[in-house]
Amino acid sequence: MKRTVANLERGERAIIKNVESDLVPLKLLEMGCLPGNEVQLLQVAPFNDPMYLDINGCHLAIRKETAAFIEIEEIA
Repeated sequence: MKRTVANLERGERAIIKNVESDLVPLKLLEMGCLPGNEVQLLQVAPFNDPMYLDINGCHLAIRKETAAFIEIEEIA
């Protein structure tokens, strides 16, 4: 089973492995949501949507639906 940003637990860090670019808004790609960058889940809003992330020092809020298209690998 592939892990995605939508599966992150609060405080957990990971490396972005793959982004389904045709399903992720271009704005997120421009803000650093690219393979090889580190992502950390900072906070989740009530009802688990949106998710507040730190991607290489850039803070972003994205919908869980979008986060499901960003594949990650755990940092050991």
